Amino acid sequence: MIKKQNLFQARIDGYHVYRIPGIVVTENNIVIVSTEARKGSGGDWENIDILIRRSVDSAKSFEKKRLVVDHRDYGDGPINNFVMISDKVKKRVVALFCHNYSRVFRCYIDADGLNVSKPKEITDVFNKFKKDYSWKVCATGPGHGIQSNNGRLIVPVWLSDGTGKEMGEGNLGHRPSVVSSVYSDDYGKTWERGEIICKNNDYVNGKLLINPSETIVVELSNSAIMFNIRNESEVERRLIAVSQDGAKKWKILGFDDSLLEPVCMASIIKSNIKSNINKEIIVFINPDTLENDIIPPGNKLRHDRKRLTVKCSGNDGMTWDISKILELGPAGYSDLAQLSTGEFLCFYECDLETKMCDDKYLRLAKFDLDWILN
Repeated sequence: MIKKQNLFQARIDGYHVYRIPGIVVTENNIVIVSTEARKGSGGDWENIDILIRRSVDSAKSFEKKRLVVDHRDYGDGPINNFVMISDKVKKRVVALFCHNYSRVFRCYIDADGLNVSKPKEITDVFNKFKKDYSWKVCATGPGHGIQSNNGRLIVPVWLSDGTGKEMGEGNLGHRPSVVSSVYSDDYGKTWERGEIICKNNDYVNGKLLINPSETIVVELSNSAIMFNIRNESEVERRLIAVSQDGAKKWKILGFDDSLLEPVCMASIIKSNIKSNINKEIIVFINPDTLENDIIPPGNKLRHDRKRLTVKCSGNDGMTWDISKILELGPAGYSDLAQLSTGEFLCFYECDLETKMCDDKYLRLAKFDLDWILN
């Protein structure tokens, strides 16, 4: 069974559009969704606030939206990429976010989702990357980070030297780009940088890698950490890298032939229940298309964002044997979480006001493993 409800709608409450969905389920089974509430024309560099909504009844209903990060507290420019992690040990949510793609902050949300701590700046951690890469633009996630079995908090990040400005971007561009991670071994109090995994113009198995960026993360059955990486390469497939600790000695496995890359953020999660064949299931969702019915060929977005599709793997992402469409029409960024009951929650952008990236709704779909498998 699947149920859907719209949680945010564009052009309401003084915001032009709501984008970049985030979702987490706390150790108390409280559901928290987050969004970038964008003013102006809704672009990445506009003034942006972070709003959340909370559910205490397993996502049947949600409380009113609440402002948790006000851009005015930081000066003009966007608050971006609010990445949440449910900390099983401290029983709270740890969140990282960026201001103006140049500063990074950490805050805590209590396990009931009611109180948000005063943010602490952790940009110094990102400045450590500069000895290897002279970045001007930095970003966390987006989507959720993870806590590994050993308690480590891991967040994928991407960086750019800002030289590849494109139409609609601010003073600095998001390209060319590199991908890495930041991690914490003390439940979010302090953070360290990981090794740079890959960068623009690397070669992967003889194929040119172009602008790796927004990355999703999952822990495999052997406790290794897998990064599933958006990119703009001509091969048009998701890039896969693994590390035993989510920080060092990354091994790039290559482009996954089964996962199309229309150049869009995706989402991933490992199920907290095993399938009926006693396997750990990894669920992956993205727009599974390389068509150009909505946007013309040559657009910087590359391909349509539609046909949001659920794919499942029972062997740590080696193959994806099950595929089911979640949203046929326009649909873009998504994030995944799971209730203690085993039901999945996918929070995603869908429908359009005027064009791609001007989404009408942020929609929540609730479904179980039976819906995927049948």
